This record gives sequence, C-alpha cells and structure tokens, in this order.
Amino acid sequence: MNFSIPNEVKDITSTLIKAGHKAHVVGGSVRDLLIGRTPKDWDVATDARPEEIQKLFSTFAGATADRPATVYENEFGTVGIKTRSENKKLAVIEVTTFRKEETYSDLRHPDQVTFTGSLEEDLARRDFTINAIAMSENGEIFDPFEGRDDLESKLVRAVGDPRKRFSEDALRLLRAVRFAAELGFNLEEETEAAVKSHSKLLSKIAKERIRDEFVKILMSPDAGPKWGLEELNELNLLENVIPELHEGVGVGQNKHHIYTVWEHNILSLDYAAKQSYELEIRMAALLHDLGKPRTKEGDGSDSTFYNHEVVGAGMAKDALERLRFPSDFIKKVAHLIRYHMFYYNVDEVTSAGVRRFINRVGPENIPDLVKLREADRIGSGVPKAVPYKLRHLMYMIEKVKRDPISHKMLKVKGDELMHVLNLNPGPRVGWILSILLESVIDDPSKNDTDLLLKHAKELNRLNDEELQAKATIASETKTEFESGIEEGMKKKYYVR
Repeated sequence: MNFSIPNEVKDITSTLIKAGHKAHVVGGSVRDLLIGRTPKDWDVATDARPEEIQKLFSTFAGATADRPATVYENEFGTVGIKTRSENKKLAVIEVTTFRKEETYSDLRHPDQVTFTGSLEEDLARRDFTINAIAMSENGEIFDPFEGRDDLESKLVRAVGDPRKRFSEDALRLLRAVRFAAELGFNLEEETEAAVKSHSKLLSKIAKERIRDEFVKILMSPDAGPKWGLEELNELNLLENVIPELHEGVGVGQNKHHIYTVWEHNILSLDYAAKQSYELEIRMAALLHDLGKPRTKEGDGSDSTFYNHEVVGAGMAKDALERLRFPSDFIKKVAHLIRYHMFYYNVDEVTSAGVRRFINRVGPENIPDLVKLREADRIGSGVPKAVPYKLRHLMYMIEKVKRDPISHKMLKVKGDELMHVLNLNPGPRVGWILSILLESVIDDPSKNDTDLLLKHAKELNRLNDEELQAKATIASETKTEFESGIEEGMKKKYYVR
C-alpha cells in the first residue's frame, strides 16, 4: 500500500537518516493514513537527541540567526521544526527523541523523561495501540502492539495494562472516549472496564484540558457526539465534565414527550451534530433543558417545568464557566437556552409581537435559535424539524425585519433628546428612549422625528418616579412568544 507523506515531512526524516539517525512518522498521522483519513498534523520520532536535532536543522528551509528553524521550549525532547510551508498543518513539524517515561505524580505529566535509542520503547509509552504505530519514509509499518488489528476491528485499546495507562495520565480516560467518538469505534472491553474503575481520577485534571477533549467529542462526526455522551455517562466520567446533565437521567416528562430529559437532550444534540451545526448550537441543544429536573412539578403526563429555560440558562452558564469556556461563547449558549421556549401560533402572534421578539433575542441570534428549535423538536420524537408554524414565523421575521426594533433605529437619539428637553446625561434619557421604542415597536408609523419629540416632551413632564415606572412597564412588556398568551396557554401546551 502506498502512503502519501508530505514533502515537508520527508525532508525532515531524510535529513535525520542521512545524518545516521533513525526517523519515523508516528502517532495520529500514521493512524489516519491507515484508515484513509487526512492527518491533522504530523509528528516524527527519532533517536537523535534534542541538541542534535537543533544542530542538524539550524539552517533548514532558509533559516537564519534572526529566523531560526527550530523551537525547543520543553523538557520532553520535542523540537519544533519550522518548514516555512504555506500549509498551516505543515508549517511546524514536531520531532521528538525516543523516550521512556517514569512515574506521573500529577496524573498528567511524567516526573522524569529518559531518552532511549529504541523505537519500541518509545511506542510503549503511548496511550492507545492505534496511536502506537510508526511508519518509515518508504511506507514500512512498525506495529509492535498490533494497532492495525485494532483499526480493522474498530477498537480503542490501551497499550499494555490499561489501569497503568490511566493511572499515569488521567486525561486518557476522556481521550479514550474522544477517539472512539471521532473514529466511530468502540472501547475494547478491558480498556472500557479500566476507564470506569478509574473514572474519579479525572477530577485531578485541569478543567481546560477536560474542556478541549469534551469539545472534540461534541464536534465528532455522525453519531459520535450522542455515543460519546452516553459513554461518558455510563463510565461515570460525566460527573467531572457537566454533572448537571446527569440530573436528567430517568426524569420523565409529560404527555408531549416520549423520552426522559436525559434522552431528549442527547437526541437533540444528535440532530444538531448530524446537521453539522456549529459548536454553539450543539452545546445549546445538549444543555437546553438542563433546568427541567430542578423545575419539575407534578408527575406523569401532567407534569410541568415552568421557567426551566431561565433556570437552565443559569445552570449552563455555571457549567461552562467551570470548564473555562470563553465568555462570548458562554453568553451565546446561555442566551439561546434562555429564549428557546418561544411560543408561536400563526393566528395569535401579531407583527408587533414578532418585532418585540426580535428586539429581545437580537436579530443576529434568530437563525441559531431556529436551529435550536429544530433540534428540540426532533429530540422530542416529532417527525418534522420545520413545521408550518416555524416557516410562517420566518416569513413574519423577514416581513418586519426592516421595522424599528432597537434604540439605534429610532429617528430620535439621546443627544437630540438632551438638547431639545434641556436634560443632562442620566437615567431620564434612557427611560424616555425605552418608552419611545416600545411605542414604535407597537406601531412603526410612530417612528417619526416630530411625533417622537412631541411624545418625549409629554413624558418629560412626569417626575422621576412616574417616568421610571412607565419605562419599567415598557421594558417588561412580554412578547406573545414569551408569554404563550400567558398561563392559560402554558397549561394548554404544557410549556411546549
């Protein structure tokens, strides 16, 4: 079988071999080549020591003293070789000296690294057999732990004793599930048992590293995300990722749901993943009903979950902050969860209601909110992701999207108000603008400079207490989407 190794990688292995050293492509790149995937990155292992590697490549790819070709900033024998390739995946190739590793006191990094001249000893320290395969520059395979057999059997198996592998580096517990989810594999029986028995060790790992592996599970293809979440729960790993999700296991819903909260959440994620939606949508689909177990009232077909979207948004925010997700990402996911319960019925929601809805959720969030609603519906077991009501809503949004829905679209600005009303900067300006906006959302024809200024002058006659009260009423005006035509409608539809 012929394997395509990029010239940038061949140049590095050839340079090492010509200097009398061993050099092999190793790890994930070999695994991916063997199963017909395009490698995401390339790694080379060699018996050359780090200082020898640096010397050999000191003038590599036109390097100069000001633009060195190597980077060596670790104690694990890995030297980065700058190839100057235009392909970002090949711009830096990591070359690592064959090594053995001693104890892992922190359950993540070896206490001591010993360089060796043996490729087999180097492969023996690796996590899984499918990642412990080496390839020479002419395509010859070196596979001492039978990783190719596991690739054919679609199994993730630890190298050697799995209990030892996971005790060395507890992040491997999560990586085992991640590799299986990405590749569509299963965990080998003994490896799976060791993951479950060592699951508590994951609590010792930095949240950022857990986050990164969790994201890769969510972004894996096809059914990988759903399988991965089920496996995380089954192997007791979920409690160190997002334990709030486990609260939904076995929690029944009402007559409009055939699945438990947990089943519904992962089925919603499954839909989002199979639609190739971005990470924000997948995360929101997984977490959108996080608040249901804590808000459930009653049991059986008549149970309710009032305000679960509000509670769930707060829970999601806490969980994502714990995993050190970026603040913008957290804000977006929590916002989608907060507003995923919008109610829409063709004959009951007005154009003004649609404008208020757009104002509340933000026009930039509408497409993602609709995607989340689709995932929510399919995760509930209904046959159609986009029913007539949802299509009609999109029509209404398109119809009113040019109408004024925010302060910046008003024909009167704050500076002009202060000038005309002789006001200093302060809350009165904001209160008046809020009241004006609500009147314009209700009737766009009122977005006229003269009419707005006339209304503003009338409002300015009110004292602070009266004006603030009026502004509060305006800002709290519910859309038909949020109220569901209030509690009677909520009860009729079981907040669905």
